[in-house]
Amino acid sequence: MDIIISNSGGRPIYEQITSQIKGMIMNRTLKPGEPLPSMRLLAKELRISVITTKRAYEDLERDGFITTIVGKGSFVREADQEFVREERLKAVEGHLQAAVDAARQCGMEEQEVVDILRLLFEEM
Repeated sequence: MDIIISNSGGRPIYEQITSQIKGMIMNRTLKPGEPLPSMRLLAKELRISVITTKRAYEDLERDGFITTIVGKGSFVREADQEFVREERLKAVEGHLQAAVDAARQCGMEEQEVVDILRLLFEEM
């Protein structure tokens, strides 16, 4: 599993793991029913504490991305399409908020941002 951990930036390692696995599930790199590495194996591969991977897996299970079966391991859950859509909408909102913040910093008017967004949509 290709997970990249950054010690700079202030974001907790378990959150980095959680967001990257969520991303792999959302873009179907990890398919429903596919097993995840054991917490110990992932910790060893990433050279981090098992407690950190345990926290990431607990968060993924709480958020409905994986299911854990005692003695068998953790597996990608079948995605609820409404849930997947909601997660994608949250990501889009985050990107748009960053764009709006950048536009405000350089003094752009709302209409200019809307015009750029329309142009970008038309290019598709």
